Amino acid sequence: MSNIRNRVSLIGRTGKETEVLDLKNDKKLAKVTLATNDYYYNAEGEKVEDTQWHNLVMFGKTAEVAEKFVKKGQKIAIDGKIVNRSFETKEGEKKYITEVHVNELELLDKAN
Repeated sequence: MSNIRNRVSLIGRTGKETEVLDLKNDKKLAKVTLATNDYYYNAEGEKVEDTQWHNLVMFGKTAEVAEKFVKKGQKIAIDGKIVNRSFETKEGEKKYITEVHVNELELLDKAN
């Protein structure tokens, strides 16, 4: 089982406008949230929608594409890996965050 990889594929709609940061060497980092929906039936037989939010992070060319073309509410497909990290706030509190580092991005909405 040495070929086990950290890989995730998601299709959903973006929850906000793409946030872009300029890094060193003219590289870019882009961040956006993605909502995915799943459905299940509860004990009463009612259909229930379950929305999950994902923090997407893109680098380089993928970030450039996101900056130009990814808008709030747009349907996209991504392929990437899950990254868990922690940081400390100014108040000294430790926070944890899960992100998807995107390797591939596909725009699914038709162009306007």
